[in-house]
This record gives sequence, structure tokens and C-alpha cells, in this order.
Amino acid sequence: MRMMKAQVLEEPYKLSYREVPVPQINDDEVLIKVKYCGICGSDWGSYTGKYADERELLPLTTGHEFWGVVEELGKNAKNLKIGDRVAVDICITCGTCYHCRRGEGLLCSTFKQIGIHTNGAYAEYVKAPWQNCFIVPDEVDDYEAAFIEPLTACLNASRKMDCKIATSVVVIGCGLGIVHAALAKLRGAAPIIVIGDNEERLAMARQVAADYTININETPDAVAEVMKLTNGVGADYVLEAVGTGKTYKQAFDMIRKGGKVEAFGICAEDDYVSLPPLSFVVEEKKISGSCAGIGNDWGDALSLLRYKRILLKPLISMIVPLSELEMALKELRENPKLVKVIVSPEITERIILYK
Repeated sequence: MRMMKAQVLEEPYKLSYREVPVPQINDDEVLIKVKYCGICGSDWGSYTGKYADERELLPLTTGHEFWGVVEELGKNAKNLKIGDRVAVDICITCGTCYHCRRGEGLLCSTFKQIGIHTNGAYAEYVKAPWQNCFIVPDEVDDYEAAFIEPLTACLNASRKMDCKIATSVVVIGCGLGIVHAALAKLRGAAPIIVIGDNEERLAMARQVAADYTININETPDAVAEVMKLTNGVGADYVLEAVGTGKTYKQAFDMIRKGGKVEAFGICAEDDYVSLPPLSFVVEEKKISGSCAGIGNDWGDALSLLRYKRILLKPLISMIVPLSELEMALKELRENPKLVKVIVSPEITERIILYK
């Protein structure tokens, strides 16, 4: 039996870096040698046991923001060959339930995601359905390829929010919020306001897309500041990318009459917020949600990266060996200079990209 190194989440706050069997593929799967896997904010939630449904799946190897090289092909695989660089749609759906037949795969009754509900890419190898693989064009370099999965999630949210040219957009959160702001800029939004508590990340947001930033450590009343910047009207759109009841309440308070909140940040299951139903009626305020990218969101993300419509490489702070995953998870919470950290099973020393 072939063995590989992997980071196994045994229980909340306990990662075990150890040898496990290399995944065995069936006729409809491919085996992928992992090149890079980005650390997502939800990985911290998994590590700390924030999500009750995920705790039930432990032990588990997480990691879902990955790309790699095809190592082995199931006999039914088509249009792929060994050595191809691939990104993977991590969503596994049944294809036949009520929601799947309506084109709503993210709502599938048996919905699973690689690296969240099944073993993922904090390992040397990961398996995936061949139909979920997208070939990474040569024009997309190794670093940019590490952003494909998070970019797909942001793309789906951008479509759901559907901001128009010259409308005001507020993004609460300055992690993936920077990517959301960049997509709003592509759509022609103006102004774009990013809210956060990390001045280094807010500076990056200004570099990438933001017309204004609000540091809540210096300006605690973010709602009042948004009202000021929008001449007392409120924002046309607010995208919440933090995941707390408090910030969702702020988002609702920031939108104008007829405005829209796009829900993206994942809260704990017991985190609630009170909203005035009257505002949905007399002020026609709206809320929609999006949880991930799926299907050709991967193709669209690759097109944006291939043709340089969005530049995300400057957000990468460092690349760490797989063995240092737990340390990197904690550093992301403590070091304000870090924006995006990538894990690689192929390196033995850190690659530091921030100054």
C-alpha cells in the first residue's frame, strides 16, 4: 500500500502530521499530486470546531483551495492526461435530486465538498471526479492557480449580488473581501468601500480596488462612516465577508432603501441577528446568499486569471511546508502582515513574499 504525508484533523485544535494511505481512485476519478493549497478562513473554523456538522466527520484531512498535477487516471476519464495541471471543482452533487435537476447544485440534498466533508488537499495526494477537473492554462502561473477556488466562490457571490455600473458597494471584511472588491471594480462599481480591522490588508484593498477603507479600530461606527461617504443615502450593495451576527446587522443598517445585502461570511450555527421585517416591506431592502463556486465558475475564474482581468498574486504573503500547517493557521490570526498563506507538500522551507 502506498503511503503519503497528510495533516489529519483528529479533533478540534488537534492536527496530526502523519502517514496515511494514498487515496484509491475508482474508474470515474483521478489522483492528483497536490502542488499548492491555500488556507481559507473556514479552515480556522474547522480547526476550532466551529461547524457542528464537520465535527461529526473527524478525523479528516481538510484543505480545499488546491490545484495539482494529474498522477493517475480512472479508465473513464476523458480529455485529461497524466501530467496535466488541474484545478478542481470541489463540489460533489448527486445530479438527480430536486435541486440538482433545477440547476441548484449547491443546494443538493447530499451536497459534499472535497476538503470540507471528504478528505482534501492538506496532503501529498487528493482524489477527485474527473468531470470536476479543469485544465489550468499555461498563462496562469503556479501562484495564481492557488487562487482559483476562492475566486470561484467570490464570482458566485458577485453574480448573486449583481451590482450595476456606478453603484456603491461596501465590503465588510478584508481577507477575501479584497477579492470581492476587485470583482466589484470589474463590474464598474463606484465607490467601493472596504471595512476591516487590519491596516496592512486595508492598504492592499486600496491598492487593488477600494476607493475608501474604514479601519474599525480607528472608526468604530462604520455605519455612520458609510452614511457619510454615501451622502446620507446608504450603500446600494453591502457584501458581508466576515461571518458574525454583529457585522450582518451592520450590513443591513448600511444599505439604502431598496439596497441589497449579499451574505457570504459563514457564521456559527447558533449565531443569529435580529432584523426589522418592516424594512423589507416599506424600504424594499433585500438579502441574498451565496456559499461557494460550482461548475463553470472554475472556467470563468481561469479566464479572468488567464487574461489578467484580475491580479491576485500580490495578496500571497508566504508559502509554507505542509508540516507547518497548524503553525500557519495560528500565525494568520496573529500576524497582521499576512493576507494569503499557501501550503505546499513539495517544499521544506518557507517562501516569504511579504516585506
